[in-house]
Amino acid sequence: MYDLLQTINDPAAMRRLECRQLKPLADELRAFILDSVSKTGGHLSSNLGTVELTIALHYVFNTPHDRIVWDVGHQTYPHKILTGRRDQMSTLRQWNGISGFPSRSESEYDTFGTAHSSTSISAALGMAVASHLKGEDRYVIAVIGDGAMTAGEAFEGLNNAGVFENIPLLVILNDNDMSISPPVGALNRYLARLISGKFYATAKKGVERVLRYAPPMLELARKLEEHAKGMIVPATLFEEFGFNYIGPIDGHDLDSLIPTLQNIRNLCGPQFLHVVTKKGQGYKLAEADPVLYHGPGKFNLAEGIKPTTSSKKTYAQVFGEWLCDVAELDLRIIGITPAMREGSGLVEFERRFPQRYFDVGIAEQHAITFAAGLAAEGLKPVVAIYSTFLQRGYDQLIHDVALQNLPVIFALDRAGLVGADGATHAGVYDMAYLRCIPNMVVMTPSDANECQQMLHTGLELDGPSAVRYPRGTEAEPTSKNKLGVISVGKGEIRRRSHAPTGQRVAILAFGSMLAPSLTAAQEFDATVANMRFVKPLDELLVLQLAATHELLVIIEEGCVMGGAGSACIECLQTARVNRAVLQLGLPDRFIHHGDPARLLAECGLDVDGIINTIRERLVSLEWKKNDEKKND
Repeated sequence: MYDLLQTINDPAAMRRLECRQLKPLADELRAFILDSVSKTGGHLSSNLGTVELTIALHYVFNTPHDRIVWDVGHQTYPHKILTGRRDQMSTLRQWNGISGFPSRSESEYDTFGTAHSSTSISAALGMAVASHLKGEDRYVIAVIGDGAMTAGEAFEGLNNAGVFENIPLLVILNDNDMSISPPVGALNRYLARLISGKFYATAKKGVERVLRYAPPMLELARKLEEHAKGMIVPATLFEEFGFNYIGPIDGHDLDSLIPTLQNIRNLCGPQFLHVVTKKGQGYKLAEADPVLYHGPGKFNLAEGIKPTTSSKKTYAQVFGEWLCDVAELDLRIIGITPAMREGSGLVEFERRFPQRYFDVGIAEQHAITFAAGLAAEGLKPVVAIYSTFLQRGYDQLIHDVALQNLPVIFALDRAGLVGADGATHAGVYDMAYLRCIPNMVVMTPSDANECQQMLHTGLELDGPSAVRYPRGTEAEPTSKNKLGVISVGKGEIRRRSHAPTGQRVAILAFGSMLAPSLTAAQEFDATVANMRFVKPLDELLVLQLAATHELLVIIEEGCVMGGAGSACIECLQTARVNRAVLQLGLPDRFIHHGDPARLLAECGLDVDGIINTIRERLVSLEWKKNDEKKND
């Protein structure tokens, strides 16, 4: 079935093929991706759209000596398959399997790790400058999507790259959000090849030399050139950055891609190639609904993705319904997302309140300061953002929101481990980096009901707040009340120990860790506190538990260093209370991809892990008591 593809274990083998064999190879590669992803889950639409582009790049350029940087990286399955990982695709995004994104530790062909967007141009420029400084002859290519081009960092990279006139850098804009219009055909292919060819470049330089001493004529010639190219392509913007613009060309047409790339390889200076591709190319269901097939789980290829019938809602759905409910009652409510409408549960909000819905593109910094401006004028902005992406706007969070004490609510989705997407998308640092910011209120709901209460609480505050909640289906509700606000900085006892004083264990659980803590507590007849607030911390509750329990166990689905547990220890130290403390959370290392339950178990944050770690600490404390008795 994959006669050609099975012979390709590296790009060098592909480069030995004749050009006429590349189209059949593309068909086999696309079929292999469809079959593979349907069995493992993963990103589909974007990868079906980059098959021909990937083949052309590896065919024309001498990879891995020449570098390719894939922006975001969720479209690199063709790249992985052609670079020796075909047989590992069955392990994609699984425990000890290959990553769904480029990883430098995985392959020499993955020249730069990517998963957050809009970093490719800056990274590729750094590589190109490094090669120039070391005297190495290599081409560097950045492949960036039209969505990623909305971020400021992409334009910062373009702005810097344009000053390097002789550097071998190619930026490819993979435009998959527009249809291939009539100009993208034979005429446009001819123009792209002409503009990228040596004759055009040499003639252009010759004309500039001739007209150098007649500035008015030179300026006229430049304007005529821009006008001629601009009739067919949007060249002016990128050429103002110092790039030579080429395109747009059909990104699925190998007969156009390969000669154009071959011509570009022989040019000097920053080049910008605009290719047009189609998400889901070659699979009708994905072409019709590329969003649905963006990151599916396992599915039947013939039947496609079937609607789920789960009665449980995801936290994103709970948030989206809450936002619609409060927006109905309060005209000041504004919904903001940095290009995460579906993932953050804002589809219905956009439909019902289009004038109060703002998708600002992949621009987290702008999203936060934009929200600050709205809040400064008396509105109530709610920023729906993944925890991992809030990191990209940290300065704006501090300087533009918190310093001015503006009432912006941050709905932090994907807090904690996220499973198959791995370390790049895990929301493990937000408790640590938020609690050190003055004026911030940081809340950790244990279930959907409490999530709604905390969002309501944030609306009532006069300053900034964050509500962090995990990815996926919400846990079984452990709280009763759905409406109303929560007293800021107040936790609650959810289970009381009946053990004698001096033998008691108290578990201080934050957010998603409440449910496993309640189960583990039965093993020790432990007290369990639902702490609810990382900041302000319920210090009175911490000190009360310390006074009546032998061991405090603090559990959080976040980094141990600087997190909620650290806040509790700081409280004890300030009060000069000496009490045994056990901190459970995520270790000081990056947690890679895999099944979420497996990852939590590996970190000791499942029920068995919590029980075993507490038991070990109790044994240690008993040994310590016996040693003290002997010394007495």
